[in-house]
Amino acid sequence: MSNSATIIAQTERVSARNYAPLPVVIHRAEGVWAWDIEGRKYLDCISAYSSLNQGHRHPRIIQALVAQSARLTLTSRAVHNDRMGAFLQKLCAASEMEMALPMNTGAEAVETAIKIARKWGYRVKGVARDRDEIIVCRNNFHGRTTTIVGFSSEAQYRDDFGPYSNGFKLIDFDNVEQLRSAINTNTVGFLVEPIQAEAGIIIAADGYLSAAREICRHNDVLLILDEIQTGLGRTGKLFAYQHEADAKPDLLVLGKALGGGVYPVSAVVGNRNVMEVLRPGDHGSTFGGNPLAAAIGEAALDVTLDEDLAARAATYGEYLLTELCQIHSGQIEQVRGRGLVIGIQIAAAAGTARRFSELLLERGILSKDTHEQVIRLAPPLIVGQEELDWLLDQLRSVFK
Repeated sequence: MSNSATIIAQTERVSARNYAPLPVVIHRAEGVWAWDIEGRKYLDCISAYSSLNQGHRHPRIIQALVAQSARLTLTSRAVHNDRMGAFLQKLCAASEMEMALPMNTGAEAVETAIKIARKWGYRVKGVARDRDEIIVCRNNFHGRTTTIVGFSSEAQYRDDFGPYSNGFKLIDFDNVEQLRSAINTNTVGFLVEPIQAEAGIIIAADGYLSAAREICRHNDVLLILDEIQTGLGRTGKLFAYQHEADAKPDLLVLGKALGGGVYPVSAVVGNRNVMEVLRPGDHGSTFGGNPLAAAIGEAALDVTLDEDLAARAATYGEYLLTELCQIHSGQIEQVRGRGLVIGIQIAAAAGTARRFSELLLERGILSKDTHEQVIRLAPPLIVGQEELDWLLDQLRSVFK
């Protein structure tokens, strides 16, 4: 069997370098643990960017994958299949919405929400053709398509990929007055993440989403929440917007953990009066809603609800955040988080977060640096007290 160095060298030779991975080669995984090709064990605190809320290879999800793959995997939407309807009905019930449109990746789901919002603006709100606007926030991360990077404020995401789509207006995150001022008669939607995870776990002040909901309602603007990373239990609620009393969106964008860590599944869910603007031929996906995806998505949703993963995230996230705040180190500038998505801001004088991710890797922890100075911790929601106490011991040692 090849060793890590050989595999990394081979990969770097033939793979376009759009990532800078940690120097580890994962060979197998189960639950909250992963093993490299030499057999070293790691606590997974990346969770494939919250795609593994249910843990690696959850038995019920794998069982659904195996059973469905033995019978039917793909039909395309040219015909009906016997799995999609049941999956979407369960997804709509969980999200308290009326209709859903299944896709594959999170970026596809965001693009879908943008198209729905634009058509709703023209056909329902009555915005003049090609004049509509969607408001987005600085430091957003909604995906990597050319449309989406066009309204990013991150230079590297944008540079050399233009020209970009028009019709997007940037405002500051967590700024109610800027949102209010940015809206005009051509505004059709406000697209926002409840927590800016990729930006470094940036959490808005309490009441921000409720205020945004009211402003959008008053101005006949769709509130579109991207919960691809924060949804399905990650923040201690099934959806992050539920931390506030009245913040239910018009369109909810989901992905990542909806695929249970084994298959790309995403969706846009919303109420009938918005979703029904689409007609046959307006939008589609060869793989979106395929029977294998639907079976896996339904199993992933069942596990999330039946095992009350949101409650686990609330309990263990509060514990982890409290303990992290007790680590007094000049290398830590700030700790912030909600549920089991936590960011440790590294002081500039201590170097970059990548350095600390590499130190944690040596101690058996998979973590991810983001925006130069933040270590993101997001273990599977099935993590327990024993694993978290061990994680805290390693963090104390690194930061002492």
